[in-house]
Order: sequence, then structure tokens, then C-alpha cells
Amino acid sequence: MSDFNVVVIGAGPGGYVAAIKAAQLGQKVAIVDKQWLGGVCLNVGCIPSKALLKNAEVAHTLRERGKEFGFSLENLQLDYAAAVKRSRQVSDRLTRGVGFLMKKNNITVLMGTAKLLDRYTVQVTAADGQSQTISTENILIATGSHPSVPPAFPVDGSRVVTYKEAILQEKLPQSVVIIGAGAIGLEFATVWSGYGSQVTLVEMLPRVAPLEDEESSAELAKAFSKRGIRVLPSTRVETVTPTASGVEVKVSNADGEQVLVADQALVAIGFRPNTADLGLQEVGVALTERGFIQIDERMATSVPGIWAVGDVTGKLLLAHVASAQGIVCAEAMAGQETHPIDYTMIPRATYSQPQVASFGLTETQAKEKGLEYKVGKFPFMANGKALGLGDYGGYAKVLTDAATGQFLGAHLVGPEASELLPELTLAWQNGLDAEAIRHNIHAHPTLSEAVLEAAEAALGESIHL
Repeated sequence: MSDFNVVVIGAGPGGYVAAIKAAQLGQKVAIVDKQWLGGVCLNVGCIPSKALLKNAEVAHTLRERGKEFGFSLENLQLDYAAAVKRSRQVSDRLTRGVGFLMKKNNITVLMGTAKLLDRYTVQVTAADGQSQTISTENILIATGSHPSVPPAFPVDGSRVVTYKEAILQEKLPQSVVIIGAGAIGLEFATVWSGYGSQVTLVEMLPRVAPLEDEESSAELAKAFSKRGIRVLPSTRVETVTPTASGVEVKVSNADGEQVLVADQALVAIGFRPNTADLGLQEVGVALTERGFIQIDERMATSVPGIWAVGDVTGKLLLAHVASAQGIVCAEAMAGQETHPIDYTMIPRATYSQPQVASFGLTETQAKEKGLEYKVGKFPFMANGKALGLGDYGGYAKVLTDAATGQFLGAHLVGPEASELLPELTLAWQNGLDAEAIRHNIHAHPTLSEAVLEAAEAALGESIHL
């Protein structure tokens, strides 16, 4: 008899969700983590960063938009340390909530470092060096990922940092060079610029948010420039050199080389899987060339009974993807029918100012596939709620199949764009088209009317354009 039906290694959004679902399906479950419940997302990632972004939004309004809103402040004092402390309180509250859910679902929590001894056995070593061995029918790897840092970028935790040090530090950098214009770089640029820091954003690819629709990238770059953020696309970082007073970053582009001087540099160029020292290769788990774990649509690895979800699979490194994979995996381990995940159609969001949200194909991808499509687009500048909020940059844009009206994708840039996306992904998931959105009555005034208007535009029936 095994000690458990399922042992989950990693308590992030993929691991703990899978553990709960497995327990709900009648499995005896243990979860192992070496540091914290909730993983990077709840502790030093997506949750505390959103608290900081809210603080930055308020700070930016107080600093830059008083006249517009009809107030004036003398000797404005902004306490960045207080913002960080608030973000920690938000994070701690949710982490305690995960602990409660573990107890509620009778899941055994083991804090320590896990290693596979064989297909059925996991060794857990606690921080004090004591270890125990547990047996299980199924092992789920949900160990996440860590920042990819080239040797030429000497991260020291103070002058050169990754997201982890950046999100925990209570001192605001007065000037900063952010290397990488993906979601992490864009969100920290928003936070720090909101407090008045001089931010330079360096991206090796031709545009910021390089995985988004080209029009979204252009809109975001325009908004960042207006905000005072210096954006350097198509720019390569040659060296990062800590100095007595901060850091020097040598970059090169079509204009030649230059040295950027700042208090701090943030490295945000990608992630690598946490697969080292787990014993995966010893038990025969196949990895990709980049070191991610190979899985099938059920989240099964090359070894029967060993499964993987989340960043460690390299599919799409997002918390909600990990959670969705976790549910599929728990159902598969319990022998239930599963619903495959279409990774192309998963919602994506960047919580910069303005926000960027999308799913499905970009226009470029649709063209590359030879698809006949229609575009419907509506600017937030013509949306009454956005104007009332004083946040009206950007637009809602949908791509539909020219023949059927089915959604191929959507790309939103603007206020609360991430909150507007589920209507469109739900429509796609259930086979609904732009006509269905048009017939769905939206409350007025709401930001969601921009989605309605975009769908109408795709049908050639726009009312307010």
C-alpha cells in the first residue's frame, strides 16, 4: 500500500490547485514545497505586483493629474515602503488562505526539498536536514521556473536584480534600466514611473510586448513615451556593470553604442524550468532541448504515473495556465475524461498602464495561416465610462473569421482590459460569434461596451463610429 495516491511537488498555482482537485476526486494527497504555499505568484509575483500597481496608479494621479481632476497638493509625500508593505499584507493573506484550503481538503503539507528516488518514491528533506521517504501511486511535478540570467548580467540583489528582489525592496530606485519588455518589465516600468523614477526600457526585439499584436505594442509604446518612460527597442545589452553608485548598462543598436547610467538594473528576459536535482532524468522523464518537461494533453510525462504542470512544462508560463493544467491533470490521474487545453486561445494579460489583454491569433499570425478575417475595432476615447474615468487610451479589437463570424482572437489595450477579455473567451469556448456579442445587451455606461462596439464593427454594423 502506498502512503498516498498523489504527491504534488510544488505548491504554486498549478500544484496547489491540482492537489485540491485531486482531493475532491477522492484521492489521498500530499503536497511538498521547499519555501512557501502559493508559489511565486502569490508570494513574490502576480499578486503583490498588482497591489504595487494600484499604489502606482494613485501616485501617478496625485503627481501628474491633479489639475485635470481639480485638486492641488503641496509638499506631496509618497511612501514607497508603505506600498511594498501593503503588497506583502495582500500576499500574506492569500498565502494563509491556501494553507486553510490544504487543511479543508485534508491534504498533507510537507515543507522541504523533494527528490524522486524512483517511480513510486519521493524523499523530502526539511530545512534542518531531516528527511523522510513517502510512497505514492502518482507524482506530479509543479516546481515552476526561475529567471534566466546570462553570465554577463551579474545579479547581486541590490544594484542588479530580478523580479524577486525588485518586488521585495522597500527603497524606490530613482533611476532604473529594465532589460526586457515582456510582462514583468512592463509592469515594473509602470510601478516605478508612477512614483517618478526615471525608467529606461531596453528590448532586444523590435517592439515592446513582442508576443502581442503589433498594433498593441505600438499603442503601449506610445503610452509609455507619454508617461516619460524611455523605450529602446531593437537594442542589445552588451554588458551590465555594477558601480559604487549604481550600475552602467552598455547597449547597442542601429545608432551605435551607448552607456546607460542608473541606480539599478532589472533583468527580466525570460525563465528557465526548475528541474535540477529532482531525479527526473534518473527515472527516465523526458525533457525538451530547453530543459522543460515533455507532456501530453493529459499532462502525463514519458514515465507512466509521473505528471507535470505549470511553468516547468514550458507551454505558456502563466499562473492561470498552470491552474488549468492542474485541474486537467487531477482529472486524468483519477481516470476521468479531460478537456484538452488549446494554448493559443488562452487569455493573456499584462497589467501595465494601459493594460494589454489578448487571446487567440494576432493579425500577423492570421495572415501567415492564410485566413480570411475581419477586424472590428473601437477606441476607448469614444466610450463614456472610459472618459468618465479619465482613462481612455487604447481600444478593443476583435478578429473574426470572414465566412463564419467565429472569433479568431482579440486584442485589447486600455482601462481594465484584462477584465473585459472573459466575455470574448467564453464566447469562443462555446462556439458563439460576433453576432452573439452584438445581441448581448451591455449595461451603459460600461467599459464592456467597447467589446460590444468592436463586435458590431466586425459585422460592419458599428453604431458609434
